[in-house]
Amino acid sequence: MTTVGLIGSGNIGGTLARLAVAAGYDVVLSNSRGPETLTELVDELGERASAGTAQDAAQVGDLVVVTVPLKAYRAVPAEPLAGKVVIDTNNYYPQRDGAFPELDAGEITSSELLQQHLPTSRVVKVFNNIYFKGLAALPRPSGAADRSALAIAGDDAAAKAEVTAFLDRIGYDAVDAGSLAEGWRYQPDTPAYGTIYSATPTDWENPAPGDAEKLRAALAAATR
Repeated sequence: MTTVGLIGSGNIGGTLARLAVAAGYDVVLSNSRGPETLTELVDELGERASAGTAQDAAQVGDLVVVTVPLKAYRAVPAEPLAGKVVIDTNNYYPQRDGAFPELDAGEITSSELLQQHLPTSRVVKVFNNIYFKGLAALPRPSGAADRSALAIAGDDAAAKAEVTAFLDRIGYDAVDAGSLAEGWRYQPDTPAYGTIYSATPTDWENPAPGDAEKLRAALAAATR
């Protein structure tokens, strides 16, 4: 795997692009406003980065990150993502996305909605429960005592293995939270959401490591 495609290049997408380039990946960035709006970020990232359309990022990426508001998930191009591992960073925020009755009722998770939209892709949920400033600040080498862990959920074991390898390379351990249906365990308003990577629960601007043991305990404590 050499190229990471990013469908969405906001706070999380831009941060992941920086981490991926630092880890030796090539990246193709895209957003809803057009490649020309990403010139500054591409220039910052250097020769390993380029910008294109969402179709381009989906087509070229060996691993593709979907990091757009949930309300826009149906605009993600399905055909070029066939057979690929797709990382979903999304959360459901009704005040931003509008109401999704099936999500409100707990009948399905947001990542399962994306998987339904991308039936031949292999979706893995990760990065949705960490503030982007923490994501940028907390990477550590493999084996470091203060290395943080991120939860992953997915229905394909090989896809989760690929994502675990990607996380390791950019500086994080992985904790397997189970299937996509278990992704609710680290969505908003759960113990694993945000605060385990901050020095105090009310100050996400001050990142602090959240290791695998701490994350596992938070996932286990989640209730619906």
